[in-house]
Amino acid sequence: MIISTSEKVASFRQSLSGCAYVAVDTEFLWEKTYRPTLCLIQIAGGREAAAIDVLAPGVDLSPIYGLLVDPGILKVFHSASQDLEILYGVSGYVPGPVFDTQIAATVCGYGEQPSYAHLVQEILGVKLDKSAQHTDWSLRPLDKSQIEYAIKDVLHLGPVYEVLDRRLSESGRRDWVVEDMARLEDEGAYRNDPRSAWRKVRMRRPTRRALAILREMAEWREKTAMRRNLPRPWVMKDGALSEIALNAPESPERLARVRDLPRGFSHRRDARDVLDAVKRALALPPDEWPELKKTTGGLGGSDTEVALLHALLKLRCEEHGVAQRMVASRNDLARLASGDLDDVKSVRGWRRAVFGEDALALMEGKIALTRVRGEVRAVRELGRD
Repeated sequence: MIISTSEKVASFRQSLSGCAYVAVDTEFLWEKTYRPTLCLIQIAGGREAAAIDVLAPGVDLSPIYGLLVDPGILKVFHSASQDLEILYGVSGYVPGPVFDTQIAATVCGYGEQPSYAHLVQEILGVKLDKSAQHTDWSLRPLDKSQIEYAIKDVLHLGPVYEVLDRRLSESGRRDWVVEDMARLEDEGAYRNDPRSAWRKVRMRRPTRRALAILREMAEWREKTAMRRNLPRPWVMKDGALSEIALNAPESPERLARVRDLPRGFSHRRDARDVLDAVKRALALPPDEWPELKKTTGGLGGSDTEVALLHALLKLRCEEHGVAQRMVASRNDLARLASGDLDDVKSVRGWRRAVFGEDALALMEGKIALTRVRGEVRAVRELGRD
């Protein structure tokens, strides 16, 4: 069940050649490093299942990486994005084609973000033992419970996929998930651009000047974390980045007043880099500062209108057995309420039929929400269901 030599890796890959699909999972550590440490790749297909020991000395994983990009074999994951990001990081390729059982389950009536254990129990009637989930996967040898846990994660994934795939076909909803599955294979989603790192840092009441400083600071932190292979917060916490961006300290004395920095930081070597980043930002002309992002509150739709749309969304999603998050986000509802329909997925494709058409009618006063015989319903004419 554990493969740790190049010869066995190649043999295992060959045994999967005739499979229409393989189920894939990974085990990794990511608490103390910038990049995740991949420890195992578990794969099951046909009558074969194994966990490949990525940390085995000298093991050649190229046959497995070739399998993961083979266009003739579907790769089945559950909640795929993190696994795909990790595999892209170690191989340079995004696996594909991909089927994500969590995405499929959200349009098959299994809730908003169903866990793998939940799907296995609901679909197969099997209760998984998750006690080994948070063990240290980098320690060798792996014990029996870890190996069993790792293998079962892919042994049950195939049957779950087959049930969900059949339900998508029977309900005519296969096209509903095509766009979301394809998005998982977009290599751009996993590339790390340090210059764009500032977009992931939250700041209260930002100004364009503060965003310019934040951009330089976040880029410095990203490159430093990458170089040292440390988690971003170990280099500098988001709160410190925001406070520096808002206050623009230009001296060690001012930097020492930043609340979220550790004591003595202003005398460290990193302090000079931080102050240089602030100076670079302040030297930019204002027309090169980042633009302020539109916020939900500034879109024009009232909270009451958004609440009405959310009630309609809940109603329609319950009727169709699809997760709300698959149909519309909070920002989508705010844009619908304001009339700003650019890039609103809810008014396109299948989402329009499920919710978007009625949402637009609600905003135009053509639909009302009312309570009829103890149930909330949408009505098009007063007094008629």
